[in-house]
Amino acid sequence: MSGHSSNSVIQAQKLVDQLRVEACMERIKISLTAGDLVRFCQDHRRSDPLLTGIAASSNPFKDKKTCVLL
Repeated sequence: MSGHSSNSVIQAQKLVDQLRVEACMERIKISLTAGDLVRFCQDHRRSDPLLTGIAASSNPFKDKKTCVLL
């Protein structure tokens, strides 16, 4: 039973440590951050593969062969 108890104490200590880290983080209001995020997305939209796509010749994930089921 003491093994389970010490596990619970360790987990609780990790949680407390994480909460302390998060409490010390500087927070910025979303009203200020949203404009920066929109500007960043607009500035980088030409190089975003989700918007422009990936050329078939340079796509490392493209299947080399097609799969045929008989």
